Amino acid sequence: MVFFLFTFFLIYSALHLYIFTKIKGALSVGSVSSIFLISLMAAMVVAPVVVRISERHGFELFARFISYIGYTWMGLAFLFFCFSFGVDLYRFFLYTGGLILQNNFSYLSPSPRSILVISFLITAAVASCGYFEACYIHNETMIIRSPKIPKEVGTLTIAQISDAHLGLIVREERLKRILRAVKRAEPDILVSTGDLVDGQMGNLTGLAELLNAINPKYGKFAITGNHEFYAGLDQALNFAEQAGFTVLRGEALNVAGIINIAGIDDPTGRQLEVFRGVSEKALLSGLTRDRFTLLLKHMPVVNENALGLFDLQLSGHTHKGQIFPFSLITRLFFPHYAGLMHLPNNSYLYVSRGSGTWGPPIRFLSPPEVTVIKLVCEHT
Repeated sequence: MVFFLFTFFLIYSALHLYIFTKIKGALSVGSVSSIFLISLMAAMVVAPVVVRISERHGFELFARFISYIGYTWMGLAFLFFCFSFGVDLYRFFLYTGGLILQNNFSYLSPSPRSILVISFLITAAVASCGYFEACYIHNETMIIRSPKIPKEVGTLTIAQISDAHLGLIVREERLKRILRAVKRAEPDILVSTGDLVDGQMGNLTGLAELLNAINPKYGKFAITGNHEFYAGLDQALNFAEQAGFTVLRGEALNVAGIINIAGIDDPTGRQLEVFRGVSEKALLSGLTRDRFTLLLKHMPVVNENALGLFDLQLSGHTHKGQIFPFSLITRLFFPHYAGLMHLPNNSYLYVSRGSGTWGPPIRFLSPPEVTVIKLVCEHT
């Protein structure tokens, strides 16, 4: 955790240094303006720490205010960096091409001021679109046919929410949108595949009641994500239980003789020594194979030893990058970072884009979703 935080703040500080040099080079700002910019950027770099400390000491309104400013700034800074750096690459290739071809292509390169203005305008436009994109929850529907679904059931509908990140930013209005999408699905089962709450939960009064009002025929099941551990496992589990979820931590059960559901703890718990370690193979081997087996696992990592012992693994965590082009980085760590994937031994993996937002209240080219899985009886 310490290494992660050190790396994050090192990269985030370097990003701000890059932005500062771009502004200073384009506008030729003086000493007073430079001090103001440095102070502002330093405040934004440490804003996540301020939010965390404020929330832990009960200053929720202040924490929420700073989180909106700090995390929105984070999204804007990332987008500005991407567009500005893209122009820098273009200028580098022009310069390199000129050296190779012994020609001067500088007339094709925009001025530093033009680059700053263009990058700022594109950033503002994309962030505005991304804010509204984050507000509209899509229903993603997929159909899986299986002889393991009883004939008398016909079709079993499962709604998946993931990475809602209820906390200081994702509040009642966003949750109501998510739940409207759940209700449209008319599910028999509702599952949450981790990060139901954010690492900075804040006061979630009233949100558990909204979730508790959803009562599918065969129940609601949840697992831990990394943010349940960041928030404090006890209070995160307490919220999930108040919301009506049965939390599966290295546990498996058969639901009404119709479907098997197993849930795995997120490995983040190992670092905090509150992880319920269990062998996926051993856990799943104890389930009857004549019923469809659903595995809930926050990170989209497939245990090869468990292949063939589950029919469908539901995961989240990646947000599909949340803000393009961050999705290119996400894909390096999780090769299958969104959508449905057919695995060996007749198993499937589905990775949700997530229902909420982490950090910046922005999503770009990665709309939030509530996944609707229809398990249809296939006669053999």
